[in-house]
Amino acid sequence: MAGTTTNISIRMDTDLKAAADDLFTDLGMNLSTAFNIFVRQSLREGRIPFDIALTPNKETIAAMLEAERIARDPSVKHYSDVEEALQELKR
Repeated sequence: MAGTTTNISIRMDTDLKAAADDLFTDLGMNLSTAFNIFVRQSLREGRIPFDIALTPNKETIAAMLEAERIARDPSVKHYSDVEEALQELKR
């Protein structure tokens, strides 16, 4: 992998770049070195080397709680499979 290099361009918010430059300078490197570390670690692990997750918003959390409540409610009709539910809808 060593030997030749290539240039890449990355579009980034100006303030984000400045903050990253400050951080990586404090860590003794520049943005290019930090990006190379990220890419090498990604290749080593075969994935992005940190978790990426969405935090559900309030509306999603409320819907999930409602679904759990409905699932536990004995007065709500439950179906054993999708076909049974579809048959009920056709009536």
